[in-house]
Amino acid sequence: MARIPLVPLDLKEPKEIVDAVRKRRGGELSELDRLMLYSPAFTEGYNFFLGKVRNNLTTIPKLRELAMCTVAVVNKADYEYNAHLPLFVAAGGSPEQGKAMLDLEGAIKNTALFDATEIAVLRLTIEMTRDVKVSQETFELAQKAMGGYQELVDLIGTIATYNLVSRFLVAFELH
Repeated sequence: MARIPLVPLDLKEPKEIVDAVRKRRGGELSELDRLMLYSPAFTEGYNFFLGKVRNNLTTIPKLRELAMCTVAVVNKADYEYNAHLPLFVAAGGSPEQGKAMLDLEGAIKNTALFDATEIAVLRLTIEMTRDVKVSQETFELAQKAMGGYQELVDLIGTIATYNLVSRFLVAFELH
């Protein structure tokens, strides 16, 4: 359970914001939403922003979910990892890759499970999340793997965004 009580599942107000969150989520509020809704203004901005990150960027869904799961592993955000692992698998990742991500240092060396593009995403995500600063070598690998500036910006933006999410989850101890 989280450090503070979740707002009720049947929350109705503020109607416009709650309805927008439900629409993005397919009808139900997640536990994360039920924490955020203590701050309607934050929730409104977050909901709009996350909707764009999830649905309007060029990042290939498998790579997006790989980055999200990796952020979660680095930050020990189990809720986030457990929420995104099935999405990673549905987007073409494998359960074996998901398990391998739990040992990120091993994963970035595992060319049997991860291709060069996936390893570049893993490395970029690990460095951005753990160290903030990205080495030139990793940046160049990611740039080559993404193929274009927009794709690179979208991937880096996704990684940065999900660091926000995991830090929120971890601070509130939402497991």
